[in-house]
Amino acid sequence: MSTPASDPGLDAARRATVLHLRLPPGVPEPVYRAVLEVLEPISPVVQVIPPAAALVDIAGVLRLHQRTPYELAEIIRIRALAHTGADVHLGVAANWALAATASAHPGPHGIRLVPDDPAAVAAFLHPLPVDDLYGLGRRQAQVLCDYGIRTIGLLAGVPAVTAQRLLGGRDGRLFQQRARGQDHRRVTPTALPRSTSESRAFDRDVLNGDLIRAAILDAVVTLGARLRARDQAASGLQLQLRMNDRSLLTRSRKLPAATAHTADLRDCAYRIFNALHLERARVRGVTVRAEQLLDADHAAEQISLDRTEENIRRIEQAIDRANTRFGPGAVRPAALAGRRTA
Repeated sequence: MSTPASDPGLDAARRATVLHLRLPPGVPEPVYRAVLEVLEPISPVVQVIPPAAALVDIAGVLRLHQRTPYELAEIIRIRALAHTGADVHLGVAANWALAATASAHPGPHGIRLVPDDPAAVAAFLHPLPVDDLYGLGRRQAQVLCDYGIRTIGLLAGVPAVTAQRLLGGRDGRLFQQRARGQDHRRVTPTALPRSTSESRAFDRDVLNGDLIRAAILDAVVTLGARLRARDQAASGLQLQLRMNDRSLLTRSRKLPAATAHTADLRDCAYRIFNALHLERARVRGVTVRAEQLLDADHAAEQISLDRTEENIRRIEQAIDRANTRFGPGAVRPAALAGRRTA
């Protein structure tokens, strides 16, 4: 009994086993996290690309799901829309860069499949403007356009020495490979970072401790609001000062309990700063980093019998609601009055 001949086009589509998921710009992080949870039952190989993208390698799960790559992309898109309301776009291809370019040019149903076939890859990539090439910077794209290389296909076809002369040796080789649909990077499972930071820079050397504390407070207010919006809590805090000679002074401290409350973060940051005993130090910037982040559900919330502290917590919630409605920085501590929101 003879075996039916396989369909080359279908085989090429099945070899497109990298999915690049792209959310709308500015999507709130809780929505991003919820979309990432949609990916967990699909494949264990998910690489997050904050703030609004992810890669999924489905090569090892096609037999498990008994679905084609395109069908799995449809499932992800439908579930993301149903669970979060997010209109995600997906690119399906044989490698990272090609899938990412495809997700930026989705079809009418929010999905673009590029089969693992040289002709199909060229048909998709080569007509696109060169600045659509994944990872290519604006200045690099402008250099290429200045020399008449305005499409990805033209970049794919120029001599290698020309691409390297215009973009530099390494970048010339890298982007010409991507223009030809090649990318040898593997999808590496990662999770969202378990730390987050805020920086404030001065436009001159600052010796005044009160001004430095105000910058620290400004950063902490933003960090606290972000953690609460993400339903996270920090177990540790790091303070970094950038001096006028570009050196960095960094200190860390563990918090008594994981928290997202601005007052707790502020007090810890101030303790770190005060312990430095800086005298006549010329500071050009501060960075506050919340570390060892936990989901808020896993952080033990201390029960307080202090009415003042309870009122502060309620006020903090009201401030968060006001800033969500009227924009970040609409309600701020009095100590930051007149200071520009970074």
